[in-house]
Amino acid sequence: MSEGAPRARVIAAIGATQTIAWASSYYIPAILGGPIARTLDLPQSAFFGAFSGALLLSAVLGPWVGKVIDRFGGRGVLALSHLIIASGLILLAMAKGVIGLSGSWVVLGIGMAMSLYDPAFAALTRLYGERARVPITGITLIAGFASTIGWPVTAALSHAIGWRGALLFWAAVNLAIALPLDWSFIPPIAKTPPRRRPAEEAPQEMREAPRWAMPVLAFYFSATWFVTAAMAAHLPRLLEMAGASEGAAIFAASLVGPAQVLARLAELGLLRRFHPLVSARLAASLHPLGAGLLVFLGAPGATLFALLHGAGNGIVTIAKGTLPLAMFGPLGYGRRNGLLGAPARGIQAFAPLLFGLMLSRFGVDAVVLTAVLSFSASLSLFLLRTRPLALVGEPADG
Repeated sequence: MSEGAPRARVIAAIGATQTIAWASSYYIPAILGGPIARTLDLPQSAFFGAFSGALLLSAVLGPWVGKVIDRFGGRGVLALSHLIIASGLILLAMAKGVIGLSGSWVVLGIGMAMSLYDPAFAALTRLYGERARVPITGITLIAGFASTIGWPVTAALSHAIGWRGALLFWAAVNLAIALPLDWSFIPPIAKTPPRRRPAEEAPQEMREAPRWAMPVLAFYFSATWFVTAAMAAHLPRLLEMAGASEGAAIFAASLVGPAQVLARLAELGLLRRFHPLVSARLAASLHPLGAGLLVFLGAPGATLFALLHGAGNGIVTIAKGTLPLAMFGPLGYGRRNGLLGAPARGIQAFAPLLFGLMLSRFGVDAVVLTAVLSFSASLSLFLLRTRPLALVGEPADG
């Protein structure tokens, strides 16, 4: 059996379980938020307030989850996350009022902190060290279809068996498919990494990054994740304000997913030859370019904007995993990535509300804010320098 075969199975398994985790947690509110709020006789703001609280909780727990993965590996954490997500979904399906709603999202927030991308990136880095860039790209390539799969399935189930039945279906999928996949295909590893490494491996294990690297990366991810969350919640509305018809706006918005996947394929092929800083700078510059076209062209620029935003967002997601690895090395990766993700997840929780208020006040010109944020994020990375490709690229399998 070739060396690449087991790794390919690990990537496929984690990619599949990440798709399930995203589809059954983060992407649930867009489809079920309205029906759940109506059934419980609550305003939608109460539902989405509980969801925002779950995102904030996941931000707080992120560094701790990363530290656990650094020490014990990701197998147990990722497998357990599906049990917790399933428990939260069952509690939400049983909810009768605001207390049940809030409690279920507390449980789901814990599950999201243990599952969504950052823990998976940490698990892969714990397994593969410097060679984690391609596995990280691989799982984002697969999980990029989470909304494409999750939204239609959830909507169909909601119409067929009601929102409670849809939640119970996703709970069963987490327990029957995702949990066994992670437990079966993620290899167990030693409890703690060895304290000493051969001298020739030391540069790859610990690197001296400039002291401002952490604040710069924290700003980059916070700014780009604000944009991602704002567009995820308001993109069709924004495109309609630019002059597109409802149908054209929905069609253009639907191109974000395919654009993400195509950009990730480019990262897996062409861009992997370059330092992750290069692709991250490029990624953050695509949204401002698309925003300029939307503002100046109006409706004709809607499709171009969606494609450019989607492509940039697709690579930013990968950069969340690869940039900390390239700058600091694999030692302590999980905790460090959790710290970097905490402010970004906190900002992400409030982005839909803030950008929605700006849309109501300024109309399509509100996109200028997201363009400025993305461009500032791109410029901030010029404070950091690239390192030799041999330290950050994917070594050839021998």
